[in-house]
Amino acid sequence: MKVNYFPDTDSLYIDLSEQPSVESREISEGVVLDYDASGHLVGIDIDNASTKVELHRFIVSKIPASIETIAG
Repeated sequence: MKVNYFPDTDSLYIDLSEQPSVESREISEGVVLDYDASGHLVGIDIDNASTKVELHRFIVSKIPASIETIAG
């Protein structure tokens, strides 16, 4: 899973899978869910993210995976 914030467009993308997206559905204004060919959720795109989520704090708890931080 990857979480990417793009400050130039104020968008947040949560990449849940490495599978390609073949379908997208806007579930509310500026929030789009991406699905793969099997109908599984593979990503979440949030436009105007700074007005919809708390970007100043990111907490990861009890995730059974390695954590990588990429400064950008």
